[in-house]
Amino acid sequence: MTRASPFSPAAVLGLVGLGTALFVALLWMIGAGLVHGSLNDGGAHGAGKGLTGYAALARLLERQGWQVGLARGEAQLAQPGLLVLTPPQEADGKALARIVQQRRRIGPTLIITPKWRAVPLGGGGPQAPGAKAGWISLAGAAPPEWPGFLDDLSVSLAPAEGAREWFAQGASGTLPDGRAVLSGHGATLVPLVALRPEGRVLAGYVAGDGHWPALDSLALAGDGANGAADLLPHEGGAWPIVILFEPDLANNYGLASRETAREALRLVEASAASAPRRVTFDLTLNGFARSPNLLTLAFTPPFLAATLCLLIAALLAGWRAFLRFGPALAPAGPALAFGKRQLVANAAGLLRRSRRLHLLGPPYAALVRERLVRALGLPQRADPAAREAAIDRALAQRAPGSAPFSTVANALRQARHPAELLRAAQALRAIERILEK
Repeated sequence: MTRASPFSPAAVLGLVGLGTALFVALLWMIGAGLVHGSLNDGGAHGAGKGLTGYAALARLLERQGWQVGLARGEAQLAQPGLLVLTPPQEADGKALARIVQQRRRIGPTLIITPKWRAVPLGGGGPQAPGAKAGWISLAGAAPPEWPGFLDDLSVSLAPAEGAREWFAQGASGTLPDGRAVLSGHGATLVPLVALRPEGRVLAGYVAGDGHWPALDSLALAGDGANGAADLLPHEGGAWPIVILFEPDLANNYGLASRETAREALRLVEASAASAPRRVTFDLTLNGFARSPNLLTLAFTPPFLAATLCLLIAALLAGWRAFLRFGPALAPAGPALAFGKRQLVANAAGLLRRSRRLHLLGPPYAALVRERLVRALGLPQRADPAAREAAIDRALAQRAPGSAPFSTVANALRQARHPAELLRAAQALRAIERILEK
């Protein structure tokens, strides 16, 4: 007695399908780097939601119709559009210079220098009950040190002397904290935002081999700022390098002010005036670089097409196995049975498919004649006609009035259609039964 399976086919299909989907999702998450924890660690980068992060700027740009992305590999740094670099204080200046130099023929670059030193508050410890992930506390400020990067520019950190007011072409606002203001200096630096009344440059771009009308229109040439008319660049094909020395003009701390948020948007739009409306925030310099692996390549074009084909093939194989649910059925017998009966059946089938049934008549008539010769004890060396005549005489003695054997055998030899063959063969068989009694 065969016991019924405890699981129905639908339950097995659900379990296998759900397990397969979860396994594929796990592979995709590993390849996409989503299993390495949250990017919101309170750092000063595009995914940081603390005071020093730039998640608010990324969200604001998305609301304005920009395509915003986070770069975690070197290949993503070569995408067209504006690249926003937010390196930490201890970043490698030579690596930073290499990235910026490679970008000169790809797209504009906006560099936001770091200033604040932060202490994480996330986790709701005794010092910050109820603090969420990514929350920080400001623990002082320090200027960046990047030897090997734009050595002709210098930065200084000092408190604001006045009301910590910044100004630009047609805009002004207030910094969120005036205890430490970061500014830049350099002979090739064209100021875009300055501090009133000292005129310290809070944001600017590096004059060079390019012509950027959108930035030139925002350049400050007076009102307390260093004159920049003689620093405007000439015609060229390189993309600009914009440096935001004071991070409070773009971080979450500063974007709490409406005026500061508008100025941050103006700087981004002027930096990428003729480039595609795409902004990429770099995370590689902030410790979130991800090395490519086989799983990453499997879910990245052009290898994604091969991965999808493999998944579809696996799905079809699984569906075929599901339709064959249960033990394999044992075959009823060999494809070609053994024995004389099967041999005759195979030969008959071959003749039937070849449509040569009329060839069966003469051999069958001769076979029946030889059997009757042996059964009646007639001479076997006589010619066929003499043997058939002897069979006719024996048949006339046992069944007077019957059709002679020679006549029926000749009819079988002359038959061409299956019905004629069958009728003549049955008549020969009847004669054979009469003579064998």
